[in-house]
Amino acid sequence: MGNAQKKGPGYREGGGPNSQPGTPGRRRSHGLNNAANSKEVPGSSPAANGSLPAGKSQDEPQGLGSAGESCNLDAPCGALPPPLARLKNQGNMLFKNGQFGDALEKYTQAIDGCIEAGIDSPEDLCVLYSNRAACFLKDGNSADCIQDCTRALELHPFSLKPLLRRAMAYESLERYRKAYVDYKTVLQIDISVQAAHDSVHRITKMLIEQDGPDWREKLPEIPAVPLSAQQHRKEEPSAELLQARAERAEQEKARKAEARFTILKQEGNDMVKNSQFQGASEKYSECLAIKPNECAIYTNRALCFLKLERFAEAKKDCDSALQMEPKNKKAFYRRALAHKGLKDYLSASTDLQEVLQLDPNVQEAEQELETVTNLLRESLLANAQG
Repeated sequence: MGNAQKKGPGYREGGGPNSQPGTPGRRRSHGLNNAANSKEVPGSSPAANGSLPAGKSQDEPQGLGSAGESCNLDAPCGALPPPLARLKNQGNMLFKNGQFGDALEKYTQAIDGCIEAGIDSPEDLCVLYSNRAACFLKDGNSADCIQDCTRALELHPFSLKPLLRRAMAYESLERYRKAYVDYKTVLQIDISVQAAHDSVHRITKMLIEQDGPDWREKLPEIPAVPLSAQQHRKEEPSAELLQARAERAEQEKARKAEARFTILKQEGNDMVKNSQFQGASEKYSECLAIKPNECAIYTNRALCFLKLERFAEAKKDCDSALQMEPKNKKAFYRRALAHKGLKDYLSASTDLQEVLQLDPNVQEAEQELETVTNLLRESLLANAQG
């Protein structure tokens, strides 16, 4: 890992694999700590994109809070141990306050500390080199900025900020071909970086003036950025991912349906207690739309239909319940009452006898059977006389 990775295009001359890690040869100005003394670098306008949040410029160090936000110097930083994380956070705070020279020293101490401790965290080292490069860029020290950006890219290839900073440093040194390559690579990673678009247009004009109509042929090779490093790219999800998403969606749908069913059932039960049978029947109908095989809901709605004297609908609900539970006493009893309401006393008697066979202690069934038997006798006598 780390510096053993393959070097990308535009690797800095003199900063090859045999160069010493840590602090490069710095040409630091005495006015470095003053933001007003820092040299403007072409193409340093903010870039609104995924890697550079709104309100941040590409020359801000990574891990820096938004404007006006206090810096927690002891906040964790990736795999860095607390003392080195504190150095990085101090560097971020100093950079934010325009103290670029002091920030540079903190980043350097953190880098040296990582190397001395043998910390194998390419991502964290990449950020530290990239942040120190931002300090060099602010000081107009483009050569050291390029060296640190190149080191960062060796550790974490196709990292957006080091590429963008190196491009800006190349442009400030009028090394337009290499700047062009880095800007185009940035746009492969994230096409929404407006600063890179603007710089490409500007440098193209300069290259045409410098190299003539064949200027493209004199460019170094532009690397192909792998899909895994590209941002804002809509990739086709795998079949496994689609299946997992579908399963999660079904589980979520089932969870919501179960919660809705429970609420509706309770609302229906409460309405029955308050003799609001029409409203209760509607709640139970909504329950059955969610779970059409819930036996208890059919018997509950049958009770509502009996109270509303909708006997045919009550009988139908009891039939449905008995198809699911053939020995459901409540369904037999309520269907008997529905038969009674429909003046089918023989069927009512049969259902009541089924109830008493299942449970001889149901007194309501005994009383209803006596009543229905009398009604059946009276009906038979009336038919005989007629």
